[in-house]
Amino acid sequence: MITKNENKYFAKALLKWYKKNKRDLPWRRTKDPYKIWVSEIILQQTRIDQGINYYLNFIEKFPNIESLAKANDEDVLKIWEGLGYYNRAMNMLHSARQVVKGNKKIPNTYNELIKLKGIGEYTAAAISSICFEEKKAVVDGNVYRVLSRVFNIKTPINTAIGKKKYSDIANKLISNKNFGDYNQAIMDFGSIQCTKHEPKCTNCIFINSCLGFKFNTIDKRPLKNKIILAKKKRILNYFMINSHSKYIFIQKRKKGIWKNLFEFPLYESKQIINEKIIKEKKILNNIFNQSDMIGISLSKKTTHILSHQNLKIFFWEILAKKIKNTNDILKINKTEITKYPFPKPIKIYLNEILS
Repeated sequence: MITKNENKYFAKALLKWYKKNKRDLPWRRTKDPYKIWVSEIILQQTRIDQGINYYLNFIEKFPNIESLAKANDEDVLKIWEGLGYYNRAMNMLHSARQVVKGNKKIPNTYNELIKLKGIGEYTAAAISSICFEEKKAVVDGNVYRVLSRVFNIKTPINTAIGKKKYSDIANKLISNKNFGDYNQAIMDFGSIQCTKHEPKCTNCIFINSCLGFKFNTIDKRPLKNKIILAKKKRILNYFMINSHSKYIFIQKRKKGIWKNLFEFPLYESKQIINEKIIKEKKILNNIFNQSDMIGISLSKKTTHILSHQNLKIFFWEILAKKIKNTNDILKINKTEITKYPFPKPIKIYLNEILS
């Protein structure tokens, strides 16, 4: 149980530390809820050093919620290209359109923010506290780590009981003013000081009160129940047609992990295939309305690891006399390729063959 004295000391010490150590980040220079929203969505599952450029590019392209709401899906996905978790971008676009359509401003309370698609408890608390000084504590990976160590909390963070416990503690500890600064302080403290590996315990402001340090459980906190999820294994075969040509064939993904992104014509196989199988099964004929293949070679093979899938990817170079594309397959000039958003492994391959 957190006492009033612990509450007061914890928040005061943290804000004092933050004043000396806070990082100069582009989204720290504004209270614009749109820009804070963009930064928080980008930084989910993304390192800050990687996220900064994405944030700056996104704000340059879409400086306000009105410009984002007017954008088409492809423009948003293009600026998001390589960041992954593309549904985050689509959810943000959906919510921007919803807000602008209602001639409204971005909500200024946690309870209203959380109603928007793609905004969860953490993001709603971050926006409402930083931009509107609502007294609502954030709870993310950094906060879990700091609280679990300082108070030696044994409850697993990936359980309903654990999430409620941490949320309750976080909201009891939050300062009585400067709520946005406090939330950014505890997140920075977890990211800079109380790091996942090799935390800087010897010069920590909580060294005399940290129970994790006292009982030597720092490396064991936070506790997380082990959940073993079998990763789906997939084999993707992409076909690059007539690489010497000034045209390229691509198609828009209609579902799955890369929905709304573009890719080469695809054949997904259960087993690894070779040139002989491609010819015997007439795989190209199943993809195109008409194809007269005269040559085939494996251009590249690679792997791509996702949180829930392991992908083996094969890029095949096809030489063909006649290709008649279907309605689902676009034939575009290679000079226009930069206009289209592609998944990371395809983007890397394109850079290799077109450079």
